[in-house]
Amino acid sequence: MLVKTRHFGEVDLDESKIIYFENGILGFEDCKEYTLIYDNEDGERPDISWLQSVDEVALAIPVISPFIVRPDYNPEIEDELLKPLGELTDDNTAVFVSITVPSDIEKITANLKAPFIINSNDRKGAQIIVENSEYEVKYRFYDQLMAHKAAKEGK
Repeated sequence: MLVKTRHFGEVDLDESKIIYFENGILGFEDCKEYTLIYDNEDGERPDISWLQSVDEVALAIPVISPFIVRPDYNPEIEDELLKPLGELTDDNTAVFVSITVPSDIEKITANLKAPFIINSNDRKGAQIIVENSEYEVKYRFYDQLMAHKAAKEGK
């Protein structure tokens, strides 16, 4: 299936890679189907990926694992909110947070308050507002990102 995107042109997408968000995502409740796109050539999964809408060409959200941003990330989520995703296990659960990259990269922020939870087996996702009061919508994490990059490069 060919999917048109603003940032990546036309992408040949295997339909098994589509993630269904029953309630859409915050601000885009009508967009229900997404896929993860990795913007790299070497085949290795980068730290930052894109949650690309299949429904809306221009909607692509940069996302990252919250554990890179904050290794002790432990969101409190009502079980009821996770039920539509099916049975979640350590092996089939992926968690991402959206990021904002301003012109001054040192002011990069992550939204730790509203992560994307994905059941990779059932290809169902949800964006959920967590109950933890210590998690910010605009959490600055440049230093953590640089430390993570250095660790990956073996420095």
